[in-house]
Amino acid sequence: MTNRIDRSALIGLTPLDQELFRRFGAGASAPPPFVLLHRAFEAMARLRPGTVAVTHAGEALTYRELDRRANLLAGSLVRLGVGPGNRVGLFVKRSIPMVVGILGVLKAGAAYVPQDARITSGAHLAHIAATADIRVVLTLSEFVTALPALPGRVVLAVDKLSGERAEPPAVASAPGGPAMVIFTSGTTGAPNGVAVTHANLCNVVTHGPGALGVRPGMKVSQLLNIAFDMAAWEIFVALCRGAELVIRGDSILQAVRSVDVVIATPSVLASLDPALCRNVAVVAVAGERCPRPLADAWSSFARFHNACGPTEVTIVNTIAPPHRRGEEPTIGSPLPNTTVYVLDERLRPCPIGEVGELWAGGACVSQGYLGNPELTAQRYRPDPFLGGENRMFRTRDLGRWTPDGRLEHHGRTDEQVKVRGFRVELDAITAALERTPGCERAATVLHDGELVGFVTPAGVDAVAAGYVVAGILPYYCVPATVRAVAELPTTHRGKVDKRALVAGLTTEEAMA
Repeated sequence: MTNRIDRSALIGLTPLDQELFRRFGAGASAPPPFVLLHRAFEAMARLRPGTVAVTHAGEALTYRELDRRANLLAGSLVRLGVGPGNRVGLFVKRSIPMVVGILGVLKAGAAYVPQDARITSGAHLAHIAATADIRVVLTLSEFVTALPALPGRVVLAVDKLSGERAEPPAVASAPGGPAMVIFTSGTTGAPNGVAVTHANLCNVVTHGPGALGVRPGMKVSQLLNIAFDMAAWEIFVALCRGAELVIRGDSILQAVRSVDVVIATPSVLASLDPALCRNVAVVAVAGERCPRPLADAWSSFARFHNACGPTEVTIVNTIAPPHRRGEEPTIGSPLPNTTVYVLDERLRPCPIGEVGELWAGGACVSQGYLGNPELTAQRYRPDPFLGGENRMFRTRDLGRWTPDGRLEHHGRTDEQVKVRGFRVELDAITAALERTPGCERAATVLHDGELVGFVTPAGVDAVAAGYVVAGILPYYCVPATVRAVAELPTTHRGKVDKRALVAGLTTEEAMA
């Protein structure tokens, strides 16, 4: 596999910038050791059959038993006609049967479509079942009667499967075939299903920086909503590398205190007191902007990585080296076998150091949106830098290269707003707010044409925060109001919920 960038596509850059564009923008060429997720897991099951693979709520399964149960489920699915090209709904909650369901679907050659049955509305589940053309739904016995009516579909309770002997079915899975379908949150429109392949996922979790140094004997937490693509990172980096997956119960802290490796959003990590989690050796965050105080706190005792990438480029496609306290976190550089380009509005390469939009190419690029060829054509384009049949994806993240080849994140194109006729990046204001003494996290929203900042914890001097922003950014970037709050609301996927912040402001005005 090669990520060699075509020099002819770089006309317009200086010779030095052409060289740096190629050097910075292409990850190492390093084929992953596995190209099918379940084969990586099965290899661990053969090597370490008696080792604990997964724990939850006092229950534990060894690699041998987890493999057996997944084989049993895969056989049942195959007998129902499930195979390559099919998609199976996995409407469950965090549990060991959830993991059995994932592996069973993969062993049957199909792709799993995950949703948390506790918090997902019936209408949303029905939409997903229709959009993904799901014919078989796996769930837990407690949810069988609570699921929406799904005419013509078979519903199986994973926790009620029985049987002793179970051999893996003879299914010809393809590395380029979908392994999972993740539906976007739908915060900016109707949720879209993104088909992510085995090869996409193996390139992240089985080697390179995405593997996070996970090895047998380690414990990895599973904290996140299964419908969120980062949950796949937690699950597969553990099971494909021989570690123990620790699925959290009601207490995130209890799970994190018992593990070596934590993968989370900054919002989830910020809910924990790092002083109580000193056993953690490795932390990786992604999904939203990472505040420097958060990175500084955790990097004082753990190897802390900041990463970035939307679902469409397979969880994350850039990972930063270990954070150094006192420095602003960057999002690092491309993973092996992937590329990142900083392009202008005409898709021309930006000179090194200039801010542009990030496009991703190579092994990270997923198949596209289910049943939405128009949107796929808009966001996935032919890759002129790798050429051939390669495609690149428009992430809508903004960034620029530092002189030493790391990417700085400069917000998102969909979070740029106009204030007093000026284009403003909300993330830049948030970063400035977080420089306020005592501030741990911040957020910025546009409400009724004015900028409103939020800082945490509640004891932060909100007036001082406004002066801090004024000392860093132009006058039109200074929030009209800054509010100190105890905590920032989060979505089910563990990110700051800006819609809730705006809704709260609207409610206050209505009550005034």
